[in-house]
Amino acid sequence: MKAPLGPTTKTPPGIALTPVPLAAAVRGAVALAVPLLVGLWTGALVPAVIAGIGALWGVSQDGSDPYRLRVRRLGGMGVSAAAGLLAGELALRSGHPAAVTGCLVASALLAGSVSLRGRLASVSGMHLLLGVTVGSGIPVPGPWWHAPLALLAGVALVVVLSAAPWLWRRYGIERAAVLAVYRAASQALSAAGSPTAQDARRRLTAALDQAHQVMGRHLTRPDRQHPELAALRRAFHTGVRLGEVASALVWEGRPLPRHMADVPLRMAARLLPRPGGPAEAGESGDTRAGRACENAVPDSPGVRALAELAADADRGRPDEPAVRLPSVQWHGRAAQVRYTVLLAVCVLVAQLCAQALHEPRGYWLPMTVAFVYKPDFGPLARRALHRCAGTVAGVAAIGAVTLLTTETYVLIGAVAAFGALMAVGVRHHYALATTGLTAIVFVLVDLLGDHRALYAARILDTALAAGIVLVAHFALWPRSAAQRATELTEAALAAAHRYRDLAPGAAPAQRHALRRTAYHRLAEARRAAAHAHGEPGRPGRALPDWEEAIASAERLCDAVSARNLGAVPPAAARPVPRDAGACAVGG
Repeated sequence: MKAPLGPTTKTPPGIALTPVPLAAAVRGAVALAVPLLVGLWTGALVPAVIAGIGALWGVSQDGSDPYRLRVRRLGGMGVSAAAGLLAGELALRSGHPAAVTGCLVASALLAGSVSLRGRLASVSGMHLLLGVTVGSGIPVPGPWWHAPLALLAGVALVVVLSAAPWLWRRYGIERAAVLAVYRAASQALSAAGSPTAQDARRRLTAALDQAHQVMGRHLTRPDRQHPELAALRRAFHTGVRLGEVASALVWEGRPLPRHMADVPLRMAARLLPRPGGPAEAGESGDTRAGRACENAVPDSPGVRALAELAADADRGRPDEPAVRLPSVQWHGRAAQVRYTVLLAVCVLVAQLCAQALHEPRGYWLPMTVAFVYKPDFGPLARRALHRCAGTVAGVAAIGAVTLLTTETYVLIGAVAAFGALMAVGVRHHYALATTGLTAIVFVLVDLLGDHRALYAARILDTALAAGIVLVAHFALWPRSAAQRATELTEAALAAAHRYRDLAPGAAPAQRHALRRTAYHRLAEARRAAAHAHGEPGRPGRALPDWEEAIASAERLCDAVSARNLGAVPPAAARPVPRDAGACAVGG
């Protein structure tokens, strides 16, 4: 659906209204219900349930990023999960408990060794381990190759549903991401001269980072001559220049009239292609807005730069060299080794607990460890808490359904509803996603013929697995998040100082690359600092003040952007010294 251009409705400070992803909810419901209905109608219920597990994991990784990235992530996840399922199934069929335990530990070592090397590797590693836990914990009748193929069929269904809109809105996601840059720029200009100006500038940086990642390969392959894609590249590069101008205006600290804050929106209406054709030609409102800006505050270099950019937008440089955002790994090699060993130890302890406690623990304990122990996915303590809360809510929800009826079609309808809930939770809240996943797993296991009442056991097992992870991590690696925050903050300060030192003599393309890199690293450092503050710390040991260092470096970058355009801060503003942003972050 085409997003309207124009002034957006203002929301109170600190409140972000995110729309409910209805399309993803529909995909989740359909992907989980269709395999079960087909299996029920054909009598092949066991393969259908395995396909449902594949669809369940596919829905958990169905994002809103470009279609090619969705296909890559879902494909890698599906192949890894199928390989893990096959390995676990063969270990279970061997009849030796030691084979199952050995397979779980080996898969944990393999999963951990790749999981901190990027998002795609992390997803693939986690689902390799999940595949082993399910394959070694749930006996599946039939030939050994049936279950992996059924799992891949469920993932393939999610791939088709997720990537199908590419046929009629090929560059819709890219267009929305670039449009978000212009909206964020408009909000930053509206906030100029107010206490919320820096927050608005950070939102602009986040929008530029998102658009940069979404555009990705399109920026490095300017040889592709699709008109809509060429217009998107031109709009993106103009958006990068607009980010520099907005930073300079934020630094100037002058409140701007409404018609100047609307200039980015009018530029977007001019530059961004409408579905089905390129942008229109001819005189636009941007030039008139530029003249108005020029006459409004003649003594402001930032406003004059905005006017020049608005007037020159149609003559943007679509083939400008692409800026490559620096890849940010979660940790170095030593940390990857430590995480690998700790994950394997946690899986081993969970499996030994499952064997000591006997059924119905089985696969649930190591599976929960695989889900919870993902420090690259956010604060670990919060993730464990949300996992437990979601499990309790999911057990309560599916328990209420089964109290009313155990009719198969009703249960499949409940699976569809919980699939939609899970798809929404994946984008909004981990506990919500866990609620849907827990309820779905109960129905799938019931359809496989296991009708035991496992509600209390699953809650206790989840709490036990979360406890194993938390004790192991915070006893043996308590400073992992703080170390990462320190490393990223130091890298961000170095990038900000490079921008300060090299920008004055750099060509425009190199200057924009330096600026984008600096702000991107500062945003990553800010997220890492928030992650570290979300983890429990040792009493009496204070964390470094990363936020102050990052904020100082952001002010430095704003000042450099203003200097590049010839802007100066108002008399009341305190100049930023040359060593701004430098502070002790070693802690």
